[in-house]
Amino acid sequence: MSKEELINDAYHPSQIARRVEDWGAAKKNIDTLTLVVLSVLAGAFISLGALFFTVVITKATFGLGVSRWLGGLSFCLGLILVVIGGAELFTGNNLLAMAWASKLVSTRDLLRNWFFSYLGNVIGCLGTVLLVVWAGTANMGGGAVGEAALQIARAKADLSWGEAFARGILCNALVCLAVWLAMGGHSVTDKILAILFPISAFVAIGFEHSVANWFMLPYGLALDTQGMVSVAGVGRNLVAVSLGNITGGTLMVAGVYWLAYLRGGRRQQKQPS
Repeated sequence: MSKEELINDAYHPSQIARRVEDWGAAKKNIDTLTLVVLSVLAGAFISLGALFFTVVITKATFGLGVSRWLGGLSFCLGLILVVIGGAELFTGNNLLAMAWASKLVSTRDLLRNWFFSYLGNVIGCLGTVLLVVWAGTANMGGGAVGEAALQIARAKADLSWGEAFARGILCNALVCLAVWLAMGGHSVTDKILAILFPISAFVAIGFEHSVANWFMLPYGLALDTQGMVSVAGVGRNLVAVSLGNITGGTLMVAGVYWLAYLRGGRRQQKQPS
């Protein structure tokens, strides 16, 4: 393989594992203010993706699968902004578990990152809700966008604990795989293409993302004048989905790849062929 091919080709999975491990280890050095500011940005970015999704699927007539896939492609805006623009997303940061398993970050470092990234994400989402309500976006299409947002929130709040938890696991498995694949690319184009299919898939299938739900559920509550969205259901969804996201990201992606490539230490890792 030529030098040019090595430069242009994607990183081998074993190389991605080491890159993710180093990426996680570096995050322990981020000061708290920077971490919170970048997390607020991530919350706003994901919220904009969720709003874009809502607008795109409003009155869509392409059939269930195609309409939701187009909405999913629109939602990709959020993670593209996070990855390319630089922000701290709680769900993606579940991959820090790889650096933790390799003892490059302490349990305290891990929990600190997760706590402040989650907090900042929530602040960014709620701030975006306020701006979107103020902007009157729900009035688009003669109020159709608001009706769609309300129905989305209602459906999420009506999920049982088990449904929300399972959908959270599956969602963050795909989100962390999107981040993983993006880490395998060299260019901005590589990273964007890596994000598109895992993210559009989780959205189209109806899996649950805790950060996106911190926008969509409060937005639905803000639009709800008839008590259609259960407040208890909102709380249940946010807790169950958050726990599911942690499980999916840490065990199904970080844990599996750590076992495959990092468990024996750097010197014993399989090298790319």
